[in-house]
Amino acid sequence: MNNSLAATARLIGAGLRALLVLTLVCGVLYPLAVTGVAQALFDDEANGSEIKDGSGNVVGSSLIGQTYDLPKQNADDPEEAAKPDLRWFQPRPSAGLGANSVNTQYSLILSGATNKAADNPELVKTVEEAKATVIADNSTADYKVKAENVPADAVTSSGSGLDPDISPAYAELQVHRVAEKNGLPVKQVEKLVKDHTEGRALGFMGEPRVNVLELNTALKALTGN
Repeated sequence: MNNSLAATARLIGAGLRALLVLTLVCGVLYPLAVTGVAQALFDDEANGSEIKDGSGNVVGSSLIGQTYDLPKQNADDPEEAAKPDLRWFQPRPSAGLGANSVNTQYSLILSGATNKAADNPELVKTVEEAKATVIADNSTADYKVKAENVPADAVTSSGSGLDPDISPAYAELQVHRVAEKNGLPVKQVEKLVKDHTEGRALGFMGEPRVNVLELNTALKALTGN
């Protein structure tokens, strides 16, 4: 009986020692090591790819798109359609299917691409309406947008519905409107777009792109809005 109790005590003791060692290694040392490496080598990515304004305030992540809409006249009405604030460069259409009360910049309850076929009448109608809106919104007194110049990303959402980037073509299409709304020279806004246009990764992967949040953050600094 005593031998049995002693054996049990030894097993319990061994189990507790193993628990303490594994807790120290896996719960303390390993997370600290991984965090240290991440902060030393990939600090931007590890901290969420944050974008900061000129004052050092975090305005968002470069990985998640934001909307730039005017305040709703009736904030309590979920059916009221948001209208874009045309002073800013606009992102791709969002495929978010719901709204949240925590951060009204995003529609994150559901997000994703449509499963409708390219010839689906509802999708075709949505794209045609979006194209007409893009043409109307971005045409100015001295610049008229043509239907054939509207790029696909101006009227369709990405697979995630939260794409932070637009094509250089869509950014350039918006230049005259942004310049007019902010009282800026067109050449100055064109340079702003050019300065924030990124090329293909490693020179051959993906497509050239413009991060809308980074572009609008620079625009805000330029205008003082």
